[in-house]
This record gives sequence, structure tokens and C-alpha cells, in this order.
Amino acid sequence: MKWEVHEGEHGVVTLVLSLKMQVSISDEPETLYKRLSLLVKGHDKAVLDSYEYFAVLAAKELGISVEKVHKPPKKIERLTLLKSVHIYKKHRVQYEMRTHYMCLELKYLTSSTAAVYLEYVQRNLPEGVAMEVKKTKIEKIPEHIQEPVWDTLPQVEETEVKS
Repeated sequence: MKWEVHEGEHGVVTLVLSLKMQVSISDEPETLYKRLSLLVKGHDKAVLDSYEYFAVLAAKELGISVEKVHKPPKKIERLTLLKSVHIYKKHRVQYEMRTHYMCLELKYLTSSTAAVYLEYVQRNLPEGVAMEVKKTKIEKIPEHIQEPVWDTLPQVEETEVKS
């Protein structure tokens, strides 16, 4: 960080702060992802709807293409207990937990874009909401598979059967 003084027209003096940024460049190519799936789970549907809007808006601002957003069916878990510990089986109470899901699928990302997006989205994850991330990486076909198998097999002559 360094301050520089510049004199302009009509005796105007300008102070300029110059920052020297260091950018690391590696020879290793970036990892490419075909698909990035985010599965978000929560008990409050309104919070998930709001978070879906936020996540899609953040993806569009970063220039990430959103393949689809879908909501798998909710899971309802019920627990029935007796009101009294000792007797009266006909007096029961029932508790219920509903887990709502939202799946956001993004396609064709680089590893740096995916890392920035995931950090931003995970830092703004609401309370009581869980997220699972699945990355599908694009890989180069190995050289031993690139060549068709039928080109490497020895030629077998067909013998004709006389009838």
C-alpha cells in the first residue's frame, strides 16, 4: 500500500492510494463440474421459499446457469405417546415433524466459481436449515479407453459351414 501525490490542472493536488494485488496463477487446469446439486432441508416452508429465491438470485448474479429447481415431497414423522405414564391408554397425544426439501441444480461450473458461490450461499444459510451438496465432475477419458476395443482385438477369421 502506497500513497502517491499527483498534481493536476489548476494546481489541484490528488492523493492516490495504490494497492498491489498479488494473484496466484497455477499451471494446473481448473476442475469443471457438469452439475452442482444443492439439497436444502428445513422445517419451515416459508424460510425455504425465501432461501430458494436468494440462492437463484445469487446464481444469476454470478452468471451461473440454473438447470432446475424442484421440491421433493415433504417427509412427515409422527410420534404417538400416552398422556399419562402409568395408565389410560385411550388418552394419547400425537407429535408431528414435517421436513420440507428444496433441490437446486446448477450446471457447467468451474471449481473457482463453485467455491465462491457455495461459500456465499452457505454463509447466508438460515437458522434451522441444513444443506447437502453433490458435485458431478467432468473428467477426461483415459487413454486406454479412448481407442475403440474392436480395433485392439485380433482379427478372427470366420469359417463357413458347408451344408
